[in-house]
Amino acid sequence: MPKIPFYDRGLRFSCTRCSSCCRVEPGYVFLSREDMQALCAALNLAPGVFQAAYCRWVPSLDGLRLSLREKANYDCVFWQEGGCSVYASRPLQCRTFPFWAQNLVSRNAWEEEMERCPGMDKGTLHSCREIEARLEAQRRNPILTREGGFR
Repeated sequence: MPKIPFYDRGLRFSCTRCSSCCRVEPGYVFLSREDMQALCAALNLAPGVFQAAYCRWVPSLDGLRLSLREKANYDCVFWQEGGCSVYASRPLQCRTFPFWAQNLVSRNAWEEEMERCPGMDKGTLHSCREIEARLEAQRRNPILTREGGFR
């Protein structure tokens, strides 16, 4: 019998555009091939130019992963006063927050993330089907690695 997820009746989330997930603390915004294509198109840059200007390789257990750079103060490289400068083309990781696998393993994990995000558990009710679709989108769009990188 399949385990019923704690979010089987959905979860509430509405982004408050507070930017706390984009700023102040160190972190990673990992990129998929589709993310790179969308950002390169939005900025009218060749992939190599985009990667040199806005990306870094981050060591992980499965090799090097491609991530957006951060500014010296830990803000995302695309965060500007007033918000994300590439919002319409933002990476899948940003578009699917807070519906990430690590936040959905348990009610406790979800509640821990709620302490950092004022939009969680408020606003729009996202159905279990919608949440599962976001998780599936993440699975279908793997993060670029050095070995399988975008060239």
